[in-house]
Amino acid sequence: MPKMKPHTGTGKRVRVTGSGKIVREQAGKRHRLEVKSSRETRRLTGTVDVSKADRKRIKKLLGR
Repeated sequence: MPKMKPHTGTGKRVRVTGSGKIVREQAGKRHRLEVKSSRETRRLTGTVDVSKADRKRIKKLLGR
């Protein structure tokens, strides 16, 4: 049976912390920034936890 390979696209988008949480970047901060308020762009900085509904699926894609 061949090796299980992790999904490389998912590996580039999410990160597993030392405590085992899966975190991702906020969406919506790449373009059309002139339209968005400063408050909105500040809110979109940093990382957030992956939602509970997606954790199992993402762990599977990461090969964990």
